[in-house]
Amino acid sequence: MDALQMLGEGFAAALTPINLMWVVIGCLLGTAVGVLPGLGSSMAVALLLPITFSLDPTAAFIMFAGVYFGGLFGDSTMGILMNTPGQASAIASTFEGHKMALNGRAAQALATAAIGAFIGGFVACVLLVFLAPALAEFSSRFGPAEFFALAIFAFAATSSVVTDNALKGLTSLFIGLGIAVIGIDAVSGAPRFTMDSPYLFDGVSLVTVSVGILALGEVIYVACLERHTSNGKLLRAKGRPWLSRKEFREATPAWLRGTAIGLPFGVIPAGGSEIPTFLAYGLEKRLDARRPEPQFGKGAVRGLAAPEAAGNSTTGMAMGALLALGLPVSATAAIMLAAFRQYGLQPGPLLFDRAPALVWSLLASFFIAMIVLLILNLPFAMLWAKLLLIPRPYLFAGITVFCALGIYATSGSVIDLLILLAIGVVGFLLRAMAFPLAPLIIGMVLGPLAETSLRDATMSSNGDFSVLVHSPITIGLYVLLIAVLAFAIRGRIVARARARAAEKSGSGQKDPVVR
Repeated sequence: MDALQMLGEGFAAALTPINLMWVVIGCLLGTAVGVLPGLGSSMAVALLLPITFSLDPTAAFIMFAGVYFGGLFGDSTMGILMNTPGQASAIASTFEGHKMALNGRAAQALATAAIGAFIGGFVACVLLVFLAPALAEFSSRFGPAEFFALAIFAFAATSSVVTDNALKGLTSLFIGLGIAVIGIDAVSGAPRFTMDSPYLFDGVSLVTVSVGILALGEVIYVACLERHTSNGKLLRAKGRPWLSRKEFREATPAWLRGTAIGLPFGVIPAGGSEIPTFLAYGLEKRLDARRPEPQFGKGAVRGLAAPEAAGNSTTGMAMGALLALGLPVSATAAIMLAAFRQYGLQPGPLLFDRAPALVWSLLASFFIAMIVLLILNLPFAMLWAKLLLIPRPYLFAGITVFCALGIYATSGSVIDLLILLAIGVVGFLLRAMAFPLAPLIIGMVLGPLAETSLRDATMSSNGDFSVLVHSPITIGLYVLLIAVLAFAIRGRIVARARARAAEKSGSGQKDPVVR
């Protein structure tokens, strides 16, 4: 009851006209910045941080909450419409969401994303109020061995289970891991794979890789493809700007499953919401493969609903980890941690005692931001979808310019633009040869975590690798991984057997005609 009472006081403070205005402004700014390729909620918070000195802490963090959640929706918007997600957390949404847009269902895809974001974020905020202490205790049990097991699970899930071709998936994964190890070795301090160039000592930015692979690579691929197949037609959003009853029933289980997958990752410092979005997508793809008429690859609404709910439920719980533990589990949370320190505040258990008004007003603003985003983005679904009416040469030229501007804004280096071009060519080649892109991105995201965790675990045990399977959590993750791989292999064997049987039956029917 104390939590409800404090939350009620937080709503009383957050619903004042001035604070409500900051929530709306934050949501609008976050969505607008998230729409730009290469920029996202973390960049928006970083850019807005200096201009909040004139605001009181409560108003500043309420606006940051709107920016945080609004940026996630903006990332997904461009990922769905243009296949150019602003951050890695929106990559999984592009696989089926962009296909829905290409099929003329852009408005329905954006509605699916908005409702999924609302459900995932709202459930996370409810649990955040009541279950933060228990989730914080669970997070404290993760050590280097557990993080390494988690990374291996994500590697195997994205390269072998989510993709159709395991060999191509593993190749793509190792390309991502190879990019991730470029730079200065964190342990020895020695440069690795830098070709003696000081410009590569800091490694290759994840933003540069994701924009180059997904955005610029797509632009080059479409330009080459349309040179031979262009018919002059524009992509048009058709139909209603909302979901039908059938689509809503189809998406509802995926929203709930995605939310459940994303919640635990909000308190595990594993790089943000990238892992749960890929896992949610992989689960839905496996479930879809069992259906009589699989929809994945054609614009499956479940393939968009689950990652969106997972990403936003992770984001909601991540804010709880920041407030309760002072633990930033994503780039945006790390920037907000710096913002807390800017105001002389230290997130953690003592923050609830020293600044309860700020904490509970911020928690209340999470609920308000979810509702504001739903109100703003559902009616504007058709407006955002009209971006598809821009002629494709102008559209992709504009995307290329924004990609370059976004990368230059994050680094201020011309060298990063050359790296962007090189990675864009790699993305084009991978796409042309039908290599999956998700394993490359997940390898880039989790490669440093896996390497650091493996080193820390083995160094703490004097080189004894058995430490990697000592705890119940690591054993559970590896057992789960073996079970997932076994089901995946069994499913593919059954699918091949059915395909061969169908071919034999088809050839048997044609034989009499040939004779």
